Amino acid sequence: MAFFKAAAAALLASSAQGVAQQAALKNTMNPIRKVVTLLQDMQHKVIAEGEAEKDLYEKFMCYCTTGTGDLSASITAAETKMPEVTAEITVSEEKLEQSKADLAQAQTDRAAAEEAMKEATGIREKEAAAFAAVKAEADTNTAAIVKAIAAVEKGMAGSFLQTEAAQLIRNLANNDRIDMVESDRQDLAAFLSQGSQYAPQSGQITGILKEMGDTMAAQLAEDIKTEEASIASCEALTSAKTKEVAALTATVEVKTTQIGELGVAIVQLKEDLSDTSATYSEDKKFLQELESSCGTKTQEWEERSKTRAEELVALADTIKVLNDDDALDLFKKTLPSASASLVQVRVSASTERSQALSLLRAMHKKADKNLRPALDMIALTLSGKKAMSQGTFDKVIKMCDDMVQMLKKEQLDDDNKKEYCNMQFDHTDDSKKALERKIADAETAIASAKEGIETTTQEIAALEAGIMELDKSVAEATEQRQAENVEYKELMASDGAAKELLGFAKNRLNKFYNPKLYKEAPKQELTEEERILVNNGGTPPPTEAPGG
Repeated sequence: MAFFKAAAAALLASSAQGVAQQAALKNTMNPIRKVVTLLQDMQHKVIAEGEAEKDLYEKFMCYCTTGTGDLSASITAAETKMPEVTAEITVSEEKLEQSKADLAQAQTDRAAAEEAMKEATGIREKEAAAFAAVKAEADTNTAAIVKAIAAVEKGMAGSFLQTEAAQLIRNLANNDRIDMVESDRQDLAAFLSQGSQYAPQSGQITGILKEMGDTMAAQLAEDIKTEEASIASCEALTSAKTKEVAALTATVEVKTTQIGELGVAIVQLKEDLSDTSATYSEDKKFLQELESSCGTKTQEWEERSKTRAEELVALADTIKVLNDDDALDLFKKTLPSASASLVQVRVSASTERSQALSLLRAMHKKADKNLRPALDMIALTLSGKKAMSQGTFDKVIKMCDDMVQMLKKEQLDDDNKKEYCNMQFDHTDDSKKALERKIADAETAIASAKEGIETTTQEIAALEAGIMELDKSVAEATEQRQAENVEYKELMASDGAAKELLGFAKNRLNKFYNPKLYKEAPKQELTEEERILVNNGGTPPPTEAPGG
């Protein structure tokens, strides 16, 4: 029901819109008046543009007096700044190169110091290994001499000669590196070779062995002193080189940081120089253009003011020609009705009726069977020629009002019955659910078949109604087109004079806006009678308008 209320309201709105469109067409402005209004708007626009341009001209001349000084100051500052920045870039680049050289030298010195430390450590390791071997050999030899002395003093030389210690002493006796008197060497060798058969004085052999022990102990003490000196020297060198490496590492870090900062500073200085140079060039160019523009701006302003004045005169002349009473009367003759214009825009009654009928057909498809007769009656009323010839929808509107009242009454009855229906729904719901399970399939098939039949029937009826309506529309359109053709022929008969007047107005505008298309008025040769008339103070006959 709410749907039909909305539909009725839409139908009323459609009818009201049609009436408003007809009223608007009756009050349509005369097209020549539109042209005159357009020209007057152009006239106002030209005046406004002139005032705006005058304001801009005054501001520009004010800028000419102040902008030159600002640009000159900016150029002078740039000329002072650019050499200073260039010199600063040169100094920074020199510092950068020196820092790079210092960095390379520090890295080289650090590598040399590390290599010296490595080499000294290797030499120290070799010396330590050699010393360990010498000391071990000396300790072994000393131990053998001590054993030999003890054995000789105890009278056990024979058993001693069979030991490894005796063999070591033999090797020492035969070793030329041992500093001994040759006679002592021979006596010792004889003692060691003869064994138990040799029996010199024990004191002599003991003295020789003790002398050998003292000599070897002195040599070992000298080797230990040399080893300790070598260790101290290596440690001193390592400590010095470690400090040197640390100092050089700090130098490398400082120089690396300095190189980075100088690089960034140089890039910033170059960018500053580039920006300053670009601004300097732009300011000089702009200053030259400004001086040139300021010198010619006054002359250009006077020329534009003169051109604008001529344009205003041309517009005023054209408006005067088109706004003349005789011209308006002529154009009224060429436009006999409100339905005709330079651009034909027409909303006919048949169009409005077609829109209303289309809306009714859409409502008819969705309407309840009880409401379809009322909709059919409204459609029949809209289709009648008598009602539409009166140019109103009064009867249709009344029927819509009646339908709305009827729908309101039905809505009230439905509201009164709603409570009762709800009780009945609750009562029958249980029975319905039981029955629905048994007859669901059959009901579905029946409903589908009925819906298909009903839809097909409605579509056929709608197509038939559409065909009939189309036939009526074609007949009405044919009749309307014939009437319009007659009206058009009458309109074209009086268009010639209007075109001549428009041509004159166009030619007058061309005289200002497009002089190449301007056509001078043809000179007319007067007859003898016309010359006499003019000489006696009469009015000469009209000449043909320029431009056709």
